[in-house]
Amino acid sequence: MLDQIHLLAAVTLLGVLEQAYFFFQVIYARRLFGISPPKISGPPEFERIFRAQVNSSEYFPIFLALLWQAGLFFHQGLAAALGLLYLYARYCYFVGYKASSSGRLSPMYSSASILWILLAASALGILHSLLSHYVGLNILQLFTA
Repeated sequence: MLDQIHLLAAVTLLGVLEQAYFFFQVIYARRLFGISPPKISGPPEFERIFRAQVNSSEYFPIFLALLWQAGLFFHQGLAAALGLLYLYARYCYFVGYKASSSGRLSPMYSSASILWILLAASALGILHSLLSHYVGLNILQLFTA
């Protein structure tokens, strides 16, 4: 079983490390701008870093669920590749948002598109699994026939 999930586990670990990096960026910005918790407002530079981290954290559970569902029910390699692209897009989002609020837009659209692809792969994989298990219908054979 582990050979069927090692890519997903690696991407998950990279995602956790990326989240930690974003958290540390907020800590650094708090020190740089003298903003103690629980305050969340300050100079625009701090607020952009803070929002980039919070936005990335809000999407992380959605990403993880879709990554694992697509990997388990559709194809591990495709899901892992999309996961790496997503993590890169979120990094670009963070860096872009840190520089300016408009710098977040292109990476935001890219990461959202990747989530939609993971959602489609998850849905197709789960549908295939349900139909083959309960109805005895292999939809993949229908596409190749």
